[in-house]
Amino acid sequence: QEHLVESGGGLVQPGGSLRLSCVVSASRFSFAVLGWHRQAPGKERELVAVINSAGSAVYGDFVNGRFIISRDNSKNTVYLQMNNLQPEDTAVYYCHYRFPASTPGIWGQGTQVNVSS
Repeated sequence: QEHLVESGGGLVQPGGSLRLSCVVSASRFSFAVLGWHRQAPGKERELVAVINSAGSAVYGDFVNGRFIISRDNSKNTVYLQMNNLQPEDTAVYYCHYRFPASTPGIWGQGTQVNVSS
């Protein structure tokens, strides 16, 4: 059964950077669609970035070139490099794994990111 574990969240000042990691225990990792979503208090969960098995990525409109999603199939890990973080990026960030792509997929437990001076 698939299992996701995120790490890398924390407190950072505005303009700072964080790299989130998500280790996925799944035999079909290299074929899966992987994503990062976030949910701020009182708001709906929103897409941050998604990457397919070919390495093509799509980002939420708010990213504006600040974040990069990547994957390492040899480590069953997906990353989210976040630069120039702003207070509005404060949220719980969730990793998402989907294989096949037509299924709802599974979620990690989330990692908290706080951006504050």
